[in-house]
Amino acid sequence: MASHRRPKQSGPRSTGVITATAAAAVALSTQAASADPLPDPNKKGVKAQVDRFYEQATQATEKYNGAKEKADALKKQVEALQDTAARRQGELNELRDRIGTVAAGQYRSGGLDPALRLFLSEAPDAYLETASALDRAGDRQAAVLQRFLSQQQALRQQRVEASEKLRDLGSVQKELGTRKTEIQGKLREARRLLDTLSAKERARIAEAEDRADRAGARADLGNEASASERAAAAFAAARSRVGLPYVWGASGPASFDCSGLTSWAFRQAGVTIPRTSQAQAGVGTRIDSLGALKPGDLIIMRSDLSHVGFYAGNGQILHAPKPGAQVRYESIARSGMPFMWGVRIG
Repeated sequence: MASHRRPKQSGPRSTGVITATAAAAVALSTQAASADPLPDPNKKGVKAQVDRFYEQATQATEKYNGAKEKADALKKQVEALQDTAARRQGELNELRDRIGTVAAGQYRSGGLDPALRLFLSEAPDAYLETASALDRAGDRQAAVLQRFLSQQQALRQQRVEASEKLRDLGSVQKELGTRKTEIQGKLREARRLLDTLSAKERARIAEAEDRADRAGARADLGNEASASERAAAAFAAARSRVGLPYVWGASGPASFDCSGLTSWAFRQAGVTIPRTSQAQAGVGTRIDSLGALKPGDLIIMRSDLSHVGFYAGNGQILHAPKPGAQVRYESIARSGMPFMWGVRIG
């Protein structure tokens, strides 16, 4: 497995994507490391509030991702139930045609079996559920009628289940709307605060963010190998995305949020993992010691498990940090987010 010393940035840099507003969200890591602080102490307070709004936006993004994953699963279930119901309805129609043909022949020959008469009525199942009705029908005819009844009951059950899934889907889609509104509200608040800064102050913060991106591209990751070929492949895929922008709810290939990057990278390695950071925290093998991590292991951050990235080696994390930032390497110790545990997959 390959070493990871001084990787080159193989993904396109998207510095042009960062607007004066979005790029002003300086990372908590740069807050501690900035050698050129804002001159007005009150402006530092504004910057801290902006950072907090962006953190809240990323936390809400993971909740949005969870709801979207659930909505996508429900849509597939509803579609499968509807497809099965349509096929079953076709089978019922064929049975009805067969029984109708038999009934027409009996009618022309001078009489109609009571069982068929009830079948052709408004409520055949009420009749067929009684033993006496089946006794009056021939064995073969009774089998066809009973099959029709069973198919009809199964169809009704599937339609009820599909309706329930549709109601669940409606609730989840409502939650999606709520989460989206929450995220957009946090971003609006951040922009509103940034608008209170002068153009010079906004440019100063944007430059600090750009410095963090450039520094990440030059990170020394050491030469430690990954724990498995799959982890190495996923990590290599993530490395190819360095320089691409953070976009909430995005899962590649041209933009990402934190869990979008990790789930996309593992898909490139042929491994499917959950979409959200909270769900990713529960897969694979848990590693509690930061010192035991290998490049390609996942790193779960924050007490609510709302951030995830790849351990990159030499105390570095490869991640999509927040709005206004690019996919980049960053010192874990200076990321401003507490390490919770690692996850080894593969």
